[in-house]
Amino acid sequence: MRLRSQALAALFLCATALPAMAQECGGDFEAWKQSVAVEAKAAGVGPVGLDALEDATIDDKVLARDRAQGVFTQTFIEFSSRMISAYRLKQGAANLKKYADVFARADQQFGVQAPIIAAFWALETDFGAVQGDFHTLSALVTLSHDCRRPQLFRPQLIPLLELIDRGVVPAAVTGAWAGEIGQTQILPSDYVARGVDGDGDGKVDLRGSVPDVIMTTANKVLSRGWKRDEPWIQEVRVPEDMPWDQTGRTNKLPLSQWAQWGVTNPDGTPLIDNGLKAGLALPMGRKGPAFLAYDNFDVYLEWNQSFTYALTAANLAARLAGAKQFDPRTPETGLNNEQMKALQTKLEARGYDVGTVDGILGTNTREAIRKEQMRLGLPVDGWPTPELLSRL
Repeated sequence: MRLRSQALAALFLCATALPAMAQECGGDFEAWKQSVAVEAKAAGVGPVGLDALEDATIDDKVLARDRAQGVFTQTFIEFSSRMISAYRLKQGAANLKKYADVFARADQQFGVQAPIIAAFWALETDFGAVQGDFHTLSALVTLSHDCRRPQLFRPQLIPLLELIDRGVVPAAVTGAWAGEIGQTQILPSDYVARGVDGDGDGKVDLRGSVPDVIMTTANKVLSRGWKRDEPWIQEVRVPEDMPWDQTGRTNKLPLSQWAQWGVTNPDGTPLIDNGLKAGLALPMGRKGPAFLAYDNFDVYLEWNQSFTYALTAANLAARLAGAKQFDPRTPETGLNNEQMKALQTKLEARGYDVGTVDGILGTNTREAIRKEQMRLGLPVDGWPTPELLSRL
């Protein structure tokens, strides 16, 4: 059944009086969808896009995925060991060679090195092999109507309808459960704003054209603040003791300062001061793997807010650029999922905002842990241990 023109006209007339109406979540699904249609029409979306919107439905499987992201309860060592596979390293090297000219163009135009793009390409879809089978429009409609995180997904609806209306993607386009499309899982807003015709055929095809994928991905990375020709991470070795409260991704200091505190290259040789500042990231605490995180690493967190995913993507890029496998060292025993939830509950009781009590060691939880470690006189490394849990 198509949207009736009279209903559309009535809704369109009241849209200016109720500008926030289409932003609301929940409520009657069909009425909500009509309010989205009014906004879409005002934005210039034509009949093809509006018809596609009316056919969109709630997908319960999308809601289930949104509420069950247990993969991020894994530690950095567990997650990265699984994601940085021999297959991805081999295929990554082969694709870097096969599409060397396109990667060179992307580097020249956008200043984003080839291994950066190849790493995202590998992690997101195994170089285009697994792009997702969720109906993209229904996925975004579902997550926008749902009231858990509509602010993340609602801004993607109109751009997707624009892409459908212009024939850039079909109404039946499929992708990831969270609305991403193509071989590096680009959101519709980036598809519209950052899409690049890399093969010169007059269109941007992020599902089937590798040159389009490479150039668009580079453009997206640049748009998030990438600094041309600068490093992103660097594995290091840390001493037994140092001012641990100075560590952390955001506390960027000159390499000369880290060297003064005893931080070295993995083989023990002195750090070479490159004139840049970096934070010391300790994903599993002071006894686990350690990395200097430069400004460019922050771009990875713009791509995916999970620190574990971001560091894994950055490490895969480093491996594709020639770095050796990182040293896992011997991290202190961490907490299981239920213990992490108990810790988050205790942190909340002390006034910290840890987001959702979900057992995931996210940014807010790490910062709360650091503050409590400092208060309790423990080494401040952001790693949750049984000792910290018992002390709280």
